[in-house]
Amino acid sequence: MNILVTGAFGNIGISTLQALAGRGHRVRCFDLPLRIHRRLARLHAPACELVWGDVRRFVDLQKAVKDQDLVIHLAALIPELSHTGAHSEVDPALAYEVNVGGMRQLILAVTTMPKPARILFTSTLHVYGQTQHLPPPRTLTCPLQPVEGYASQKVIAEQLLRSSGLTWSVFRLGAAIPVKVIFDKAMFLIPPSNRLEFVHTLDVGVALANAVDQPAIWGKVWLIGGGARCQLTYGQMLDQVMSMLGQAPLPARWFNPTDYSVDWLDTSASQALLQYQQRTYDDYIHELRGQFGPWLPWVRRLRPLVRAALWARSVLP
Repeated sequence: MNILVTGAFGNIGISTLQALAGRGHRVRCFDLPLRIHRRLARLHAPACELVWGDVRRFVDLQKAVKDQDLVIHLAALIPELSHTGAHSEVDPALAYEVNVGGMRQLILAVTTMPKPARILFTSTLHVYGQTQHLPPPRTLTCPLQPVEGYASQKVIAEQLLRSSGLTWSVFRLGAAIPVKVIFDKAMFLIPPSNRLEFVHTLDVGVALANAVDQPAIWGKVWLIGGGARCQLTYGQMLDQVMSMLGQAPLPARWFNPTDYSVDWLDTSASQALLQYQQRTYDDYIHELRGQFGPWLPWVRRLRPLVRAALWARSVLP
């Protein structure tokens, strides 16, 4: 099968390329021609065809979708930690052009194909809005009540795709965070008490790779999360990272007190079909520990400096 992956060198993109490798597909990667993306392409996509471009440009997408059977549409401007350095909430106009305008251009490019490709689109659990006051989990019958600009743009993009007349599927993803320790202000946006469903980025890649051969995915929305073993509070997740670094739990007063748009998900249907839930949050912590290697004891000895760096990034006034 000819498969185009947009946003191929983001967090989920790289995991998807790894999961697709060795399955006999011909994979084409599409992303911005940034230096970091070219480096990641050499590392993770040596056997893939590369097409550089911008999802906002019809001519770039028209070239990318040529002769493709399926598009896995991952390209998006996310709220934090984007490779591009831009954040959806900081530059909402640019985010709208990428997240909504990009979907419009992709649909237009696909509809002009002699045989239109199918589109598998990744959305987000954020579309459900603030739901901590409701009993979990979130299901496909729950109303969409997006709060952030990014979530609102994903809702619009979903609607555009579903009304396009094309063959489509939507995957709403749980918290598929990169496997790296990043001290950023974004880590303090979620109250520690909030329920949050982790899903390993590699498991998302497996779900997407398994989906391309599953006729049952089409015309439906699916919830993709880590399952019962990955249903934690944000505080529980963060405490494990802090413990690994030799830190005591961070004070709740350092965090934003307003509930965030996160929750647990009912992933029973997607897991039954796609069999992708292979890793837990404990596996994620183990991988983080491995990234430090022999330097971890030294990081633990620098506890006061690490604590000061974290405090400086908190939401305290």
